[in-house]
Amino acid sequence: MLIREPDYQKQLFEMIGRDHWSMDILRHARTLDLPDWAIGAGFIRAMVWDQLTGRERTQLDDIDVLYFDPNNLSTDREKQFEHILRSLCPDIPWSVKNQARMHIRNKNMPYRNTEDAMRYWLETPTAVAVRLESDNQLSLLAPYGLNDLFQMIIRPTPSGELKRDQFEHRLSRKPWLKLWPEVSVVRDKP
Repeated sequence: MLIREPDYQKQLFEMIGRDHWSMDILRHARTLDLPDWAIGAGFIRAMVWDQLTGRERTQLDDIDVLYFDPNNLSTDREKQFEHILRSLCPDIPWSVKNQARMHIRNKNMPYRNTEDAMRYWLETPTAVAVRLESDNQLSLLAPYGLNDLFQMIIRPTPSGELKRDQFEHRLSRKPWLKLWPEVSVVRDKP
């Protein structure tokens, strides 16, 4: 008997589609018309884990809007985008980052695009982002897939393996295990 793997992408898109707040956030970000943009990290991780465990929405420190523009690496430009988003939705802690410049801070080779930049994030369930396309369809960026996100596993990415001290530091300072005691930490390679 053939056992089918869960269609986590479909489940994720259904979760987001049912969540009016998340859809509004995506619509606001889409108005910026940024190149290769998406919203990811805690925006996705917390929403999925909250829905899987039946919890109320977790308060987020920020909403990570990612984009990729190698032609303008100015942090001032990112702040302009944050200002625009705050004018649209002032109660949201917007954080806009051009992934084309993040390799400098992370001491990596230049990234090719937003999803490539996400490959250098430290844990697998964080390296997930979505974009709301002009036809209102969702697109997924998930360089390590969705299994760990939906299985509620925190695991280091290959970059997290190389930067184990940074992975462990993040794990110790983030409230993930307190907020979602169902989460397990797997320190093996993905």
